[in-house]
Amino acid sequence: MENKPIHTHRKIIHIDMDAFYASVEQRDFPEYRGKPLVVGGLPEGRGGVVATASYEARKFGIRSAMPSKQALKPCPEVLFVRPRFDAYKEVSQKIRAIFGRYTDLIEPLSLDEAYLDVTVDKLGIGSAIEIAKQIKNAIKEELQLTASAGVSVNKFVAKTASDINKPDGLTFIGPSTVPAFMEKLPVEKFFGVGKVTAQKMKNMGLHTGADLKNLTETELIKHFGKQGKFYYQIVRGIDNREVQPHRETKSLAAEDTFAYDLTCLEEMELGLDKIAKTVANRLNKYNLLGRTITLKIKYSDFKQITRNQSFSMGIGNVETLSATAKKLLSLTFAEGQKIRLLGISVSNFGEMNQKAKEDAPTEQLKLF
Repeated sequence: MENKPIHTHRKIIHIDMDAFYASVEQRDFPEYRGKPLVVGGLPEGRGGVVATASYEARKFGIRSAMPSKQALKPCPEVLFVRPRFDAYKEVSQKIRAIFGRYTDLIEPLSLDEAYLDVTVDKLGIGSAIEIAKQIKNAIKEELQLTASAGVSVNKFVAKTASDINKPDGLTFIGPSTVPAFMEKLPVEKFFGVGKVTAQKMKNMGLHTGADLKNLTETELIKHFGKQGKFYYQIVRGIDNREVQPHRETKSLAAEDTFAYDLTCLEEMELGLDKIAKTVANRLNKYNLLGRTITLKIKYSDFKQITRNQSFSMGIGNVETLSATAKKLLSLTFAEGQKIRLLGISVSNFGEMNQKAKEDAPTEQLKLF
C-alpha cells in the first residue's frame, strides 16, 4: 500500500491590541477609565485627527482618522489626550517579549499588532489556539491590557479573524472552514479593498467572496490590476506569504498639518525645512540612506498629491532633502492654492547595514 504524503498547514496567529493607545491611557490614568476617550490631535485649532478612540467613544461612532472636531459632534463630553509614543513603544516591546516566549517568527505590523508563526513553537505546546490563549492571558495579567487574536492557516485569514470578536476576542478558522469563511466574507474586508474599490465591486454586483469567486483570474486582473490576482487566490484560501521576522523599512516619513491653510510659498518652504530636519534626524538615527524623495501635499479641499525624485546614490542629509522637496513643490504650486499639509518621505533604501536592519522602525514615522 502506497503511503500518501502528509499535508501540514501553517499555524498562524494574528494578535491585535484593543484600542491600544486609548487602553494604555486608561490603564495609566484612572480618571479616563470608563469614559469616552480620544488619543490624537486636540480639537482646538485645525487639523487634529483621531489616532485611537476608546470603546466608550466608539459607541458614539467616533473612529480613527476622523477629524477631532467632528468627534465632538456625537459626543461633546469626549476627552482628548495627546499621544505618548514613548509609553506606547515601551508597552509594545513588553508585548513583543511575551510573543518571544513562544516563537522567534514574529512579524510586527505596527506597535499594536503582529503575525506569529507557531507551526513549531518553543515550548512544544503544539496547539495554536492554546498559545493564543496563553498570550492573551499574559498580556492581561502582566500589562493590564486586552488583545484580540485570530488563528488560522495563513496570514490573511488570521488577520481577518482577529477582528471578528473584538475586544478581547479569540477566533479560530480551521483548514476545513476556510473556503466557506472566505465565500461569506464581505468584499470590504478583503486585503487592499478600500472604500472606493469596495464600491466599485458592489456596483459590479460583487458583495461577497463568493461573488468574487465567480470571476476568473483574468477578469479580476482586468478590473482590479495586480491585486486581482491576490483576490483570486485568497478567496480560495490560498495565501502563501510567510511570516517575515525581519521586515525591512520601506519608507521613512514626516509630515505636518498646519494650524491654518498656507498660501504663501515662503511659509511652505519654512515648513519643509522643519520637516526635512525631522526626516534627516530619523535617517541618521537608523543609519539609513534612500534614493527616492517624495513630497506629499494635501490641499484645503483634502485633495492629495505626491511628487518624487530619485537619485543614483543614497540621500540622507537635510540640505538635499529640503532642496528637493522645495523643487518638487515649486513644480506644482500655483497662486491661490491653499495647502493644509506637507510631508516628506524617503524610500528605496536598497541594502542596509546590519545595524539599520536591527534598529529600523517597522512602521512609517510621522511628525505630530
